[in-house]
Amino acid sequence: MTFVQIIDCRTDRVDELNRLMDAWVQQTKGRRTASHSLVGQDRSDPSHVVEIIEFPSYQEAMRNSELPETDRTFREMVSLCDGMPTFTDLDVVRDEQLNKAAARRFFEAAASGDLAAYEELFTQDYHDHDIANETDTHGIEGVVQEVRGYRSAFVFDFDIESQVAEADEVATRWSWRGTHRGDFMGLPATGKEVTMSGVTIFRFRDGKIAEGWWNWDLLGMMRQLGLTAR
Repeated sequence: MTFVQIIDCRTDRVDELNRLMDAWVQQTKGRRTASHSLVGQDRSDPSHVVEIIEFPSYQEAMRNSELPETDRTFREMVSLCDGMPTFTDLDVVRDEQLNKAAARRFFEAAASGDLAAYEELFTQDYHDHDIANETDTHGIEGVVQEVRGYRSAFVFDFDIESQVAEADEVATRWSWRGTHRGDFMGLPATGKEVTMSGVTIFRFRDGKIAEGWWNWDLLGMMRQLGLTAR
């Protein structure tokens, strides 16, 4: 279970505190167990600073606490603060990453044919970059037409292998399996089963997908269909 520690303190020496944390990161390379660190400064009270540190588990957090650099950094941190920092230890019971869920919903809707969902998922000015297309696709209707084209050529499904989210972008690594049931690039239905894999990066704006970049194995797919020499 993911574990989060919140450190709350007051200090007018925020720059020094940041340099201290930079030093700890360098000193603990290859040994620290923290997976994510976030420092926030109160807008209404700049001396109020909160650090949020994420660990894979409570046990990993305890291992991190045992590092001599962690103990030394804590003592130096106390000297920079106005009083003793407070600690809150949290077991994460819900971690809902909304942009990841929206990206996953795109693939689910493509496979199921629930293309009406795209009105909720995409911005009206969506911009799509796909290595398979000579020109970029724009707008929700453009996306719908693209998906309809593949659905008319294949019965298919996606497997989501992994997702990584940072800031306003979500990268999804996926695999695809389809049965060729209709015209594709001028080739009539062959009944062949084909597979491919790829990575899609979606950029979000106001909770909706505003831009996308596709990198997938089009050549491998064409080879399986006999559209190009092996």
